[in-house]
Amino acid sequence: MSSGGGVDSEGAERIDAPLLRTAFILVLGTFMATLDATIVTVGIDTLATEFDASVTEIQWVSTAYLLAVVTAVPTSGWLADRFGGRRTWICAVVAFLIGSVLCALAWSVTSLVVFRVLQGLGGGLLPPTGQALLARAAGPRRIGRLISVVAVVPMLSPVLGPLVGGSILGVADWPWLFYVNLPIGLGAVLLARRYVPAQPSSAAGARFDLRGAALLSPGLAVLVFGLTELGHGQVVPVPVAWAAVLTGLGMLLGFVWHGLRTSRSPLIDPRLFTRPPFGAAALALAVLGASVFGATFLLPLYLQAGRGLSAWEAGLLLAPQGVGAAAGSLLVNRTIDRLAARTLVVLGIGLIAFGTFPFTQLASTPADGLIAVSLLVRGIGIAMISAPVMNIVYSRMDRDHLPRASSALNLLNTVGGSVGTAVLAVILEGRLAARGPEIPQAFADTFWWVLGFCLLAAAGATRLPGRDRTATGRA
Repeated sequence: MSSGGGVDSEGAERIDAPLLRTAFILVLGTFMATLDATIVTVGIDTLATEFDASVTEIQWVSTAYLLAVVTAVPTSGWLADRFGGRRTWICAVVAFLIGSVLCALAWSVTSLVVFRVLQGLGGGLLPPTGQALLARAAGPRRIGRLISVVAVVPMLSPVLGPLVGGSILGVADWPWLFYVNLPIGLGAVLLARRYVPAQPSSAAGARFDLRGAALLSPGLAVLVFGLTELGHGQVVPVPVAWAAVLTGLGMLLGFVWHGLRTSRSPLIDPRLFTRPPFGAAALALAVLGASVFGATFLLPLYLQAGRGLSAWEAGLLLAPQGVGAAAGSLLVNRTIDRLAARTLVVLGIGLIAFGTFPFTQLASTPADGLIAVSLLVRGIGIAMISAPVMNIVYSRMDRDHLPRASSALNLLNTVGGSVGTAVLAVILEGRLAARGPEIPQAFADTFWWVLGFCLLAAAGATRLPGRDRTATGRA
């Protein structure tokens, strides 16, 4: 079957220059969005000073972006089906760039938060839409090796963010935290219009699942907001935060009920998660998101609050995780077509758990060298999970279903990361209150939960197929 746009047939296994060029262009969008989120986090203190805002007020600069991303991801599949993947991706980049310019021109905390929402809506569409485009261009025989390389980009962003953000603030004013997106985004748009194959819309007549959208996206946003407020927010009282959590869960249950009963195509089909290997893959990615992003949230906090390092110094100490992710991607690229997905994923989770254990011993103040080695091992393990999981799903999925499958996978990974981070923030706050001045011990207690997430992910990974039969099977 030809993939269109001049790319090789699905049976071709060679990753040629046009496919690599397409992958590079699409990954620029993901890199821009994920890097910006971390860069802005580094500049929160500067923004608070600039706008004379309290910690509670300025926290919404990050929270609003996160809620917008969670809201946008579920709609990416329908948008790509309705308007075409390339058009949706380019519009998402443009929305992100407009939001970036407006953020740089913000005159108050309120205006900055509003413009961050626009940024988040564009940024939330980029990873799932880009992955679906890449999967269609590569075909089932090549997507595993290709995604093992491009999946490293989101892993590098939390490592590079503190370094880039610290460098920008060292030589320029705060608006450049947002202006830095312009050359990347404009270059990505121009290159995409010229080189990324246009994909026709596959469901031009499909009606938008308005009821499902009214339940799923707001439900996720309310749930994440409630958990965030329980963890470290002071915007609403604790009872109101708990009410938000329960309301969000109720709306998500309502969406599942609606998705199972509707005769039309739901925004995300709940039945998709009952079909092997999609259910096990989604669980592995969700728990992986909780473990990876949760640790990314905890470690900079520990290094700065518990060890007194600056954001730049913390970024340098976190860099080995990015190095490990790059090394792990090369390993996966060479073995993904020869080893079963279950073998790679279980081994990767084992490495993450092994690299996480030293952080459960922070009370003994581990040496910087041990922290660096542990992060290196974690990085290798992280790279061994997402690519095999996505490969086994994308290689078995019909082309017309790729946008919605990509939307569902990215939704689970995003929600796992945001909910996992919020849950860990709640746990950390409780342990800090219980431990008092023993800050390292409080962080150590919280890392035991990160280790528990790894074990839960391993349990889900054992349900992945022992053999990848991309040549014979389709979901």
